[in-house]
Amino acid sequence: MLDAFTRHPTAIGESYAQHLAHAAAFGATMIVTGIACLIHAIFPFWFEKTASDCIRRLHAKMSARLRVETPAPQGSTAVQA
Repeated sequence: MLDAFTRHPTAIGESYAQHLAHAAAFGATMIVTGIACLIHAIFPFWFEKTASDCIRRLHAKMSARLRVETPAPQGSTAVQA
């Protein structure tokens, strides 16, 4: 049972706590950005670049983490959280 909590973090070179912190930070950022997108849908003059800027930042962070911690297998373009 414990393996279910540690298998993925271990596979990407993180402890459970490190993975929890990274995944929670990414998730919270996406929730806040999602709320900004919903507000933007109603008021298109607010948060005009919030979502695109956030996606770029999150992608850069995720890509940097994957390059440093675990090189992606050849031919793989998948990004894991």
